[in-house]
Amino acid sequence: MKRIVVKVGSNVLTRKDGKLDRTRVSAIVDQIAWLRNNGYEVILVSSGAMASGRGELKVDHDLDSVEQRQLFSALGQAKLIGLYYDLFREYGMHVGQVLTMKENFQPGEQYENQKACMTVMLENDVIPIVNENDTVSVTELMFTDNDELSGLIARMMQAETLVLLSNIDGIYTGNPDDPKSKLIGHVAPGTDLSQYIQPEKSAFGRGGMHSKYTTASKIQSAGIQVIIANGERDNILIDLVVNPNTTPHTEFNV
Repeated sequence: MKRIVVKVGSNVLTRKDGKLDRTRVSAIVDQIAWLRNNGYEVILVSSGAMASGRGELKVDHDLDSVEQRQLFSALGQAKLIGLYYDLFREYGMHVGQVLTMKENFQPGEQYENQKACMTVMLENDVIPIVNENDTVSVTELMFTDNDELSGLIARMMQAETLVLLSNIDGIYTGNPDDPKSKLIGHVAPGTDLSQYIQPEKSAFGRGGMHSKYTTASKIQSAGIQVIIANGERDNILIDLVVNPNTTPHTEFNV
């Protein structure tokens, strides 16, 4: 089976009010179920815990940024994994939660244990759903964002492809809203696109196109294909498999 890592960011999974978009989560599950039924092993790296928790609890006093992150992610992660559990169960598929930290990717026992855990899950038809453990990962202990995390997962699990789902189609030669800007479809190894990368971060996440480009370049150099695509497009994951030539995306070739 082909092994693919799919990363879904906060801007794909949240509504304009910052709360979790359950319809979008359901659509992502439908597509991953299709991939599983068509010869793919899938590891899902999913943001959305804070968005899920933020919509669950009203707090009547001020919290600093770390307290908000810990409280809402602790609440939201339970709610998010429960939603994934229920949606995948409709397809008769099992999921397992993997919460990790940056230090777990240093060579050693923790790294090997984490790899062994996801390996045995895949061998037994369990879909790993991975996220950073936001309850204890703060400041210098944090990943840059889930783009970085998904790249580390793809390399550790020797995936063939990493798909980074954003809220735009990929990397453009200018501002995506400018009609003169063109989508860059294919990126050869060693190509420098830094002149086209906007520094802005996403509205609800920590990343943005800069982090996706950085992750894609690193993982491409490790021999793994990387695709940046629009997670808000209907059936984007299926179209990338069935109709790749007519589906807008940026592909980092190997």
